[in-house]
Order: sequence, then structure tokens, then C-alpha cells
Amino acid sequence: MTYEFFTPLSGIIHCQCATCRKANGSAFSSVAEGSTADFKFTGAEHQGSFESYHGEHRQFCSNCGTQVYVQRRGKKRVILRLGSLNVTLNANEFAHAWTSHLVVWFDLEGDLPRHAAGMRYYARGEDVEYDISSKKWG
Repeated sequence: MTYEFFTPLSGIIHCQCATCRKANGSAFSSVAEGSTADFKFTGAEHQGSFESYHGEHRQFCSNCGTQVYVQRRGKKRVILRLGSLNVTLNANEFAHAWTSHLVVWFDLEGDLPRHAAGMRYYARGEDVEYDISSKKWG
């Protein structure tokens, strides 16, 4: 399943609502809206859909399971799941939404170490843990 937008996307929102968290299996979902008239997808044979709540249909790729976009009944806009992109998006973050739904294990203001690549040994058994005071894995 592939898709394209014919106009620029803008206004990236990081949504922490319970519905987005559960649908994406993560602390939040990064999204941007665009007009349905400017959105085209191909590969409909691989398109799956489910209604997450009344009138909101989440479209996903049935090959890999990636959630691609949300279409609300009666609306002329789609909500694109930015994690599904394979290209760089030239848009700015706009806001965090539904912060009242933040999970306790995600710190929005986080001061965690940042790594340019994966952390190979971060969770290899009970003897590996993160020391908050030293900000190191041990």
C-alpha cells in the first residue's frame, strides 16, 4: 500500500489519547491532517480498516500492519500517521494533544539520554537497569 499527498502537510500533532496509544501500541501518535482531495493511495488490495469508535475508521496495511491514516465519516480531511512515512516530512510540530491521557512511564519533558542508533544491550536480563541518578545503564 502506498500513498501520496499533493499539497504540503503541516501542523504535526503528537496525540496521547488512549485511542491513539492503543491503536499504535506506543505512548503517542504523531499525525498531520490533509484534504482527502489531495490524498491518493494505491494498493487497495492490502488496505485493512477498522472502526475505532463511531464514525472513525483507521486504515492500515494488511501486509505489515502499519496504521496509515484515519478517515472520519462526513469529514473532508484525513489524519495521516507520520510513522508510516518513508520520506522526510518538511513540516513543523504544532502541539501535544490529550496530555491528560499521558501514560505514567512517558515523561513529556524527558531528560533521558539520546542515542543516534539502537542500544544493543539495554534490556538483557535482570542485571541490566537504568540508574536515574547517574543517567547510565548498568
